[in-house]
Amino acid sequence: MSVSSEAVPAYGPYAEFALLLLVSALVGAFAVRLRQPVLIAYIVVGILVGPAAFGLVTAHDQIDLLAQVGVTVLLFVVGLKLDLHHVRHIGAVALATGLGQLAFTIAFGFVLILLLGKGMMEALYVAVALTFSSTIIIVKLLSDKRELDSLHGRIAVGFLIVQDVAVVLAMMAMSALRGAEGEALGVLLVSLVGRLVGAAALMYLLMRYVLPRLVAAMARSQELLLVFAIAWGTGLAALGEWAGFSKEAGAFLAGFSLASTSYREAMSARLTGIRDFLLLFFFIDLGAKLDFSTLGGELWPAVALSLFVLIGNPLIVMAIMGYMGYRKRTGFLAGLTVAQISEFSIVFVAMGISLGHIGVEALGLTTLVGLVTITLSTYMILYSQDLYERLAPMLGVFERRHPFRELAVERQGRAAGQPDIIVFGLGRYGSRLLSQLRAAGVNVLGVDFDPEAIRALRRKSLPVRYGDGEDPSFLESLPLAGAAWVVTTFPQWESNRAFLHALRAAGFEGHIAGVVRDDMHGQALGAAGVERVLNPFADAADYAARAFAAELQVRNEKEIHA
Repeated sequence: MSVSSEAVPAYGPYAEFALLLLVSALVGAFAVRLRQPVLIAYIVVGILVGPAAFGLVTAHDQIDLLAQVGVTVLLFVVGLKLDLHHVRHIGAVALATGLGQLAFTIAFGFVLILLLGKGMMEALYVAVALTFSSTIIIVKLLSDKRELDSLHGRIAVGFLIVQDVAVVLAMMAMSALRGAEGEALGVLLVSLVGRLVGAAALMYLLMRYVLPRLVAAMARSQELLLVFAIAWGTGLAALGEWAGFSKEAGAFLAGFSLASTSYREAMSARLTGIRDFLLLFFFIDLGAKLDFSTLGGELWPAVALSLFVLIGNPLIVMAIMGYMGYRKRTGFLAGLTVAQISEFSIVFVAMGISLGHIGVEALGLTTLVGLVTITLSTYMILYSQDLYERLAPMLGVFERRHPFRELAVERQGRAAGQPDIIVFGLGRYGSRLLSQLRAAGVNVLGVDFDPEAIRALRRKSLPVRYGDGEDPSFLESLPLAGAAWVVTTFPQWESNRAFLHALRAAGFEGHIAGVVRDDMHGQALGAAGVERVLNPFADAADYAARAFAAELQVRNEKEIHA
């Protein structure tokens, strides 16, 4: 929208950002106090400061740019977490669930919208719009609940990516129809296949020959690694848009291309805070762009379609996952992630208006359904466990008598390679401890942020990870839950203090041992709750003294008997 020079506030974009952050902090604090999700609070802030309410902020281009970078970082992190191992295990169920939900929603939604008195073309557009769930919102909620790496979280991310691909294809089909030329679809198909093959070949070459060495060079500095991660994500996002896909698809592929490297946990941990800050602007931008001018006559159709999305979409997901051998709890928790429509749904309908296929009433209907479903599904996901406990007796129909997929996982027992001991700091003492424990048959994992040390130990086939032990987000990516002991060999007390604080924040409940160089350090660790203090110099001296004493005792006994 154009703004006259008299309407533009005199305080400028910088002051607008300051005001926006202050309002967001206050409204967010109020929401937390009321135990409400801050995501909804940020959307409300966008509505209040946007043109639909007070119009306090006019720096829409700057906010939109930050929002796009936030989406890029988010999907880059999602790609980082979806490595090839996970794809092999969840690919089939993600594809089946994603395609099944798309087909169900389009077919039944189309019929329902026709019954509500809408025209054929409007019914088609809105039905397709109802199939798109918000990957951004769902990933943010699952990440906040620490369920992104759970079984239902990985499956949900998988079929949300299937939906994202469908969004890209739908958008490309729409753009091909702009000229209404009969040959456009054939040209589109050939072009699409060519670009997909080209993208796959490019990603293979990069992942095989370029990225491992490039990332290893960047990892020599953690600050440089962070800059490279953002540059790589935004670069491929821009390339994806230029190639006719989308920024979101490019950002996801950028993360996926690095998911098999040994530095992905470190990059993901470093990006967490930046992601949360930038996504603030995405939700504010979403609220500011909501169009309330066409909502008047769409209230009851929006209620019917909202119930369809909130109930129908989870039901089809539960039915498909139950048939494929998952328990009703897994299907229910994954199904809740499709109980809303996406911001792309609004964009998709807006494209139909710009092409002259439908009227503005369809946009008002989609906007209202988006508001209702995004708000309610957020609460459904946040309180999913309580909701499941109440509904569990009625969900037996969605579970086989023999849920073979989950039973197979349970029969495997403890995950292979699950460490009993995790050693942080792989200097001379830490690397020796790691190798000796491994030689003794102990399941052990080593962690260090020196890439040279990591590469050297990996060449010896020792299990190690690159990352900063003082970063709580990185610690959350480690298999801490099954570890009996954690050993820190950090030489400074300040580093150990930060590490212990991060370890508690990550929920570690096992035993902690610390390696020290002097008694003062040992006393500090003991006071901080470290159960076993190891002093290499004192321990070595004690061992040597015992060895000498035992040898002299044996010699004296021989002399006496002689």
